[in-house]
Amino acid sequence: MTRTAAQWCELLGGTLEGDGSRLVLRPASIENAGEGTISFIADRKYQSFAYQSEAAALIVPRDLSFDRPVRPALIRVDHPYVSFAQVLEHFNSFEEPKPGIHPSAIVADSAQVDPSAYIGPLTVIGAHAFIAAGARIHALSYVGDHCKIGEQTVLFPSVVLYPGVQIGRRCVIHASTVVGSDGFGFAPLKDGSYRKIPQQGSVIIEDDVEIGANCAIDRGTIGATIIRQGAKLDNLIQVAHNVEIGAHTVIAAQAGIAGSTRIGDHCQIGGQAGIVGHLTIAPYSRINAQSGVTKSIIQPGKAVTGSPAFDYAAALRAQSLARQLPLLVKRLEELEQQVKELQKIHSEEKLT
Repeated sequence: MTRTAAQWCELLGGTLEGDGSRLVLRPASIENAGEGTISFIADRKYQSFAYQSEAAALIVPRDLSFDRPVRPALIRVDHPYVSFAQVLEHFNSFEEPKPGIHPSAIVADSAQVDPSAYIGPLTVIGAHAFIAAGARIHALSYVGDHCKIGEQTVLFPSVVLYPGVQIGRRCVIHASTVVGSDGFGFAPLKDGSYRKIPQQGSVIIEDDVEIGANCAIDRGTIGATIIRQGAKLDNLIQVAHNVEIGAHTVIAAQAGIAGSTRIGDHCQIGGQAGIVGHLTIAPYSRINAQSGVTKSIIQPGKAVTGSPAFDYAAALRAQSLARQLPLLVKRLEELEQQVKELQKIHSEEKLT
């Protein structure tokens, strides 16, 4: 796919500065943007790369100013990161599989598979499962009995859906993720052993959700584990039984959420954060990476950090004070020495 910088500018709805006839052959990161590439600058701290770049075009904020000339054509837009995502979509190299069921797939007689759906090699579709129009189930995946998969949803290789899982439209679930496995429910007995608590619930994933590779989404003990519309989960995330994740919440890799916690809409949860069970996390909360959340966050929009997690602004002040501790200790030692000298002088004056 070859377009000029001017054609990309028109496609992105931007304003062009520079030579719009330069050809764009491929996208690249700003650090590696060479001849024939298109890249972007969303943060001013990367502005210096523009002066040495050989790229054909750079997507930049409308208000970003340069104090000397740059070689690439500039495409000024409101949201460079979003515009570059549009570029990447056009260069997407994944070849869409043709509709149909691969001969090696096993599809139950009672399953309903839309003719426009794709079922890949060695995939298993269980009894009474429903696969909607345009869905794509890639090789070695397992869709259990009574599962429902919405229109245009994609399951990449080796995804496992336990029976009864419901997935909405336009969702993406990446390789080796398991949805609907048993929650971690065990009752302690007097002899020190544990009795397993049957997990009878389900998992409901609403429209436009994306889940990364190697995640585990447990089914509810009773009722459902729910991931609301537009939520985005990174790789290697554990979501326990009966958790509810709000609409458009984003969660970074290796985070873990314990059972029955309710996370509000538009939250941001950093990598390796842990949230204990039965908590409520208010909408627009921000949880810093590696935080351990042990109490509910009631105030919307609050940011927390640390383990146990507490207010982010207070944490910054505490860190600032901690960095001053060596100076404070030195000053305290100096004051102690001054006090000792004053006590000595006072004692000598009493003797005279």
